[in-house]
Amino acid sequence: MGWWQVNADTLAGSRFVLSPLAETFASLKVLQSGTAAHPGERVWLDAHLPAYRRRLAGDPVTALLIRSGLGREWIADFLTPTPRGEADFEEEVARVREVPAADARAHLTVALRGPLPAALHREDLPERAADLLTDVWTETVRPYWARRRRVLEADVVARSAQLSQGGWATALDALRPGMRWLGDNRLQVNHHEYPPREISGAELYFVPVTPQSHGWVSWEEPHRYAVVYPCVGALAHAGPQAVPESLGALLGPARAGVLVLLGSPLSTTQLVALTGQGLGSVGRHLRVLLDARLIQRRRAGRSVLYSRTAAGEVLVKAQGG
Repeated sequence: MGWWQVNADTLAGSRFVLSPLAETFASLKVLQSGTAAHPGERVWLDAHLPAYRRRLAGDPVTALLIRSGLGREWIADFLTPTPRGEADFEEEVARVREVPAADARAHLTVALRGPLPAALHREDLPERAADLLTDVWTETVRPYWARRRRVLEADVVARSAQLSQGGWATALDALRPGMRWLGDNRLQVNHHEYPPREISGAELYFVPVTPQSHGWVSWEEPHRYAVVYPCVGALAHAGPQAVPESLGALLGPARAGVLVLLGSPLSTTQLVALTGQGLGSVGRHLRVLLDARLIQRRRAGRSVLYSRTAAGEVLVKAQGG
């Protein structure tokens, strides 16, 4: 199994960050596989897969590059640069474009676990990869980025709450398949048989993405390491949830509806959209629920997200919600 040696200071200083490029690469993996993990992803895939396949059919070199880079056990490193904190897509994809061609070919050889096809012995591989990632971002991710960002921010809030309640072992064990805290400062990151890495003193990032793939790990030795993982929220909402009659009688139907929705973190804007209530009304309900300590709020990037407290959970479940 692959594991990292992580001291307490590195773990305590780790951060959750959002990466438009990681989101784009995860989306590219879904397009490449043609397989959706849930109905919302299927709708997105049906809308964008035909154009993606036409794009690669007209560019066989790039098609071979991507097939080679998505190795059975390992992704070519230059396709997934390690985040350096919050950055926009243009800043991140520029790092792919600037990779030396010789390094790109070496990374592809590792991913393939064998010799590089003759068609990939060329100097423009990083530029081709960056161009494809830019197309995937522009056509299939950026139109939905505002919504995806809210889902990702909600995941960060939920993970942070899990961390504060159960500690690192609980939070990391639930992060992605193959990952768990082994004890003795050891973090298992996957099931692959790779030598352990000492990362104490480095920057450590946890990066959520909405496509429900298994994620990946990346690094810039010895300074920076990242774990990319599928977030807990799906890009679909089941619709309004029924409000128990007794809870509605206790709090008022509108306010009770807000409390029921906050089983997962949501912003004021999301609550307005889901409830159909005005911004002022939602704001008043949130204030009353906050004062009653039935909900809590946390800042996640540019958003403030609200979720139920333990007391709120008890109340909703007791009333049959």
